[in-house]
Amino acid sequence: MANDIRDIAHAVEAASVMELFASPPRVLTLGEPTHGVDAPLRLRNTLFRQLVEQEGYRTVAVESDCMAGLLVDAYVTTGAGSLHEALGRGFSHGLGASAANRELVRWMRAFNDGRPASDQVRFAGLDGPLEMACAASPRETLTALHRCLADHVDTDLLPCTAATLDRLLGPDDRWTDPAAMLNPAASCGRSAEARELRLLADDLGALFDAWTPHLVTVLPPEAYDRVRLCARTAIGLLRYHHGMADPSPSRLARLSGLRDQMMADRLLALAERGPVLVHAHNSHLQRDISSMRMGGLPLEWWSAGSLVNARLGEEYGFLATAFGTLRHQGVESPPADTLEGALYAHGAETCLVDASGLAAALGSPGLRRRTSPYFGYAPLDPAQLARIDGVVFMRDVPEH
Repeated sequence: MANDIRDIAHAVEAASVMELFASPPRVLTLGEPTHGVDAPLRLRNTLFRQLVEQEGYRTVAVESDCMAGLLVDAYVTTGAGSLHEALGRGFSHGLGASAANRELVRWMRAFNDGRPASDQVRFAGLDGPLEMACAASPRETLTALHRCLADHVDTDLLPCTAATLDRLLGPDDRWTDPAAMLNPAASCGRSAEARELRLLADDLGALFDAWTPHLVTVLPPEAYDRVRLCARTAIGLLRYHHGMADPSPSRLARLSGLRDQMMADRLLALAERGPVLVHAHNSHLQRDISSMRMGGLPLEWWSAGSLVNARLGEEYGFLATAFGTLRHQGVESPPADTLEGALYAHGAETCLVDASGLAAALGSPGLRRRTSPYFGYAPLDPAQLARIDGVVFMRDVPEH
């Protein structure tokens, strides 16, 4: 088995990635099995840099707040603001503190310096304005959408005034109360005001779509894309807050699905602009239904990758990352009868393996899925190899 795997293991570089596909995917994704480790992010940086320089990819999307990410995009394309501001305010989930993300943003800014806008590499946040403890108020996105329509569409067509939106939104802290993540009764997502806002957001989004032929002539492309993002995000946030107020046992699964649906919508919109490189957790990017246990309950939801793959087919590519050891998190040498164990045995430190070739080398009976030692780490499921294009294996992952 080990010799077979050695024969199909290659360096993690653009050329070996492209050999996995008949043609370059429009959306090429690289997953990771857990967050908070810089070594796989540095590998991502090197690979994405090659794919930008050699294969013409011009958007890099990461699992971070899509609205905050606009600050990073402005910095890397125009130099607006500063690197410190881009990292401090342009990333969610604490990702701006990562040295590898700092390196990514600095490289993107240097690559773009002096290039025409049409040849610049863009940055995008993939996630909604969501944190583990709370979801953002829909105020910023909903009012931006309303303001654009008020400026460019007959005001008689608007379903409400700005004052009405402000009244219904109320104080922002009623939306961002961290107690609502675990206690549906603490959420305002099913209040009378929230229900009315959902209808108004839908009406405003529909009006924006109906007036697209006019709006694309009066708005610069960047402004149009931004308002379109605001429309999607406002509607998605209101759905998410509605889900947070759900007292049923399916609440957490529904929230997970809504989050990934927002990610999928973001990816599909980015793909309209051109080829996209994406980095996020494996569970968001896989072609299969995602699952996990939270609060003692098993959850299942369709991942962003499965949703995008259903739309794009062969234009969607998925590279999954697997770790051998992550000792500072208690992930020791993998058992021999797991996918990670089979890869660990062949000895290469870091490599890319064709998933179909790996499945053939492993043969049958199939391997079992490695048990996760802590929440947030997701070993690969050998049963999913047929729906993965390539596996990036990192043998021993250091803490820093």
